[in-house]
Amino acid sequence: MKTKFLVAINIFLSLVLVILLCAGCASSTNTSKTTKTTQTPTQSILPPQIPPQSTFEMDFSDFAQSQFAYIPSQAPTILLASYSPDRSPMTTTPNALGDRSNWVFAALNVGFWNLAGFVGLAVPVAAFEGSIKQTPVKQPDGSWIWTYSITVQGVTYTAELHGKYTDTGVRWDMYITKENDYNNYLWYYGESNSGSTQGYWVLKDKPSNPNDLLRIDWDRDPANGTGDIKYTNIVPGSAENGGYISFTAIKGQDFDRSYTIYNKVKNETTYIEWNGTTKVGHVKDSVHFGDSNWHSWDSSLNNKTSP
Repeated sequence: MKTKFLVAINIFLSLVLVILLCAGCASSTNTSKTTKTTQTPTQSILPPQIPPQSTFEMDFSDFAQSQFAYIPSQAPTILLASYSPDRSPMTTTPNALGDRSNWVFAALNVGFWNLAGFVGLAVPVAAFEGSIKQTPVKQPDGSWIWTYSITVQGVTYTAELHGKYTDTGVRWDMYITKENDYNNYLWYYGESNSGSTQGYWVLKDKPSNPNDLLRIDWDRDPANGTGDIKYTNIVPGSAENGGYISFTAIKGQDFDRSYTIYNKVKNETTYIEWNGTTKVGHVKDSVHFGDSNWHSWDSSLNNKTSP
């Protein structure tokens, strides 16, 4: 009788163990399915959104070269002298620029970065602009590729933009090919967050000198129409490595546009603020002006007493 009782107990315990093990398997299976579902959202169906052009190209339009029509006839010589890499001082006194010297000084500083940042970079800039108009193809590894041709100064290039989802957003790589010259040159790369509201780009120099050239950091708030973008010199061994220009747009303020420009070699910082509609603005640079005051211009770009 005792033996039968022990056998029954063993059978009962075995059944309980089997039931518990099966329950554990079911729980593990359900957990696995849940995890897999959360890791495969619409990302597996839809391509990543390319960040807008404003995250790549800084707005220099209010200080464009065409604006120099305001400057007296002797100014072009001064302009050329002021675009030297070390931004050496003007070869003439500010008074030679007439009564628009405050705006002109600001424009020279902005213009230097416009030239230094994108002279020789027409190809990657055109490639970025062209990518937005294309339709990508999904790859077996889950990434997406935009493939298209661009023409710059009569020469045709093949561009391939690669985009792949990451845990925090999207990784971007732009490869450029020029037939009989170079193939799949990684001209720039970057990352953007999942909402495409923050990220960076790193641009390289031309294929014959494939060093890092420029880092672009950007933030944007599409709902409020605000944002900022910063270019930083990252050329290895350059005396200006660490120099930068940043641009900020903020709605609802008297001065809704601004630049901050840092010259690494001269340890000089230039601050520029202006209104994007009226063009009224001011500039501050203690090295150039010899004081910490704002130096202003009106809607015709003429000097005026601050503020």
